[in-house]
Amino acid sequence: MTSEKFKLAVLVSGNGSNLQAIIDCIEKNYLAAEISLVLSNVKDAYALERGKNHGLDVVFLDPKIYPNRANYEQKIIDLLLSKSIDLICLAGFMQILGKKFIEAFSGKIINIHPSLLPAFPGLDVQKKALEHGAKFSGCTVHFVNEEVDGGPIILQSIVPIHDEDDIESLSKRILQQEHIIYPEAIRLIIEDNIEISGRRVLRKIKEG
Repeated sequence: MTSEKFKLAVLVSGNGSNLQAIIDCIEKNYLAAEISLVLSNVKDAYALERGKNHGLDVVFLDPKIYPNRANYEQKIIDLLLSKSIDLICLAGFMQILGKKFIEAFSGKIINIHPSLLPAFPGLDVQKKALEHGAKFSGCTVHFVNEEVDGGPIILQSIVPIHDEDDIESLSKRILQQEHIIYPEAIRLIIEDNIEISGRRVLRKIKEG
């Protein structure tokens, strides 16, 4: 068995609390992985500071200096391939990935979304849940495909919606669950415990 660790790339645009949750789980030896790259499309994203604080390789790629999205994404693809990344984790990366990018890393891109998909894909999901009078919300870790927030679901966590909830209070409780299930989903992938069957993600049956 090789001693080489599973290589993660984490793509971020904001605060990076899910990045921090992954870092913490690696440092506690819960995840047999290393973060080989933290990449952001936002220069002042605090997630980059989190990466620097832990001695990680952090990169800001400015999309404005590239003529189009295809050129920008190709630069990211080249960077990820140069580092032999095993899994790409989108953690608040506020940019929709194109077909070429997704095909280049088919089955190797996952995302965390703050709703119980397929309910409320896209943006402003806590606001949508409250406006619809939903009694439960939550979060979802899923594989990424060309359908926005539409890839096969790996894990979900349910968060009850209280009568007194507003966007801030609901978001905070959902985020707490994100920090739990995102590292857990990564662990399942590292340990090769799941497989995709159509739209479903199934646990593998281990012999013996």
